[in-house]
Amino acid sequence: MTFGEQPAYLRVAGDLRKKIADGSLPPHTRLPSQARIREEYGVSDTVALEARKVLMAEGLVEGRSGSGTYVRERPVPRRIARSGFRPVGGATPFRQEQAEGDVRGTWESSSEQSEADAAVAGRLGIQAGERVMRTRYVFRESGRTMMLSTSWEPLALTGRTPVMLPEEGPLGGMGVVERMRAIDVIVDNVAEEVGARPGLADELLTLGGVPGHVVIVVQRTYYASGRAVETADVVIPADRYRVAYHLPVR
Repeated sequence: MTFGEQPAYLRVAGDLRKKIADGSLPPHTRLPSQARIREEYGVSDTVALEARKVLMAEGLVEGRSGSGTYVRERPVPRRIARSGFRPVGGATPFRQEQAEGDVRGTWESSSEQSEADAAVAGRLGIQAGERVMRTRYVFRESGRTMMLSTSWEPLALTGRTPVMLPEEGPLGGMGVVERMRAIDVIVDNVAEEVGARPGLADELLTLGGVPGHVVIVVQRTYYASGRAVETADVVIPADRYRVAYHLPVR
């Protein structure tokens, strides 16, 4: 096989990727062995190994201890809605979406006081080291983890108020806008920045991904008259979900 200017391992990976896409190598099929790749493509063991590493990094195949490397089943991406409209009744968008859909979602959360690091402090417009309420969420769909979220709220704003704990009290789980309104803070703007990066080891362990998998990260910050009142990182597995935005026209 002639490989031209493209590195040989990428050409081999590209051909195997095509076979996976067209069904020649269907899900759960064992990937050709390193020796088979070497023989079929006329390449070295190093090239064959690097080609397999590329497919693993892309999440197309997975290694099974003592068994070999197999084609992964490719999920059909589902949409996660992000909306500029406030749901009826004050529930968070996730709760509203799950209540209306055929698939029921569940979630769990835990809150603790901590000190804002430099990045979080910059997003909240406070000094590094100031006290914040950090809340971690795990969202599941049909028992499988679909999304992670970590939020931070300055305790200078919510401390010693009925809404200090986002998921407890009379307004627990009602969302940032409603909780802040209860302490006479009117949220009038929300900003979201969407990016992608390789998932961290602990994130992928919870999300059920493999090393190298890419995650979508939504950095969300709520504002009241220009003051940040809450910021959060929402982490979503990119191979299973798409983020869909529905924004009001003003």
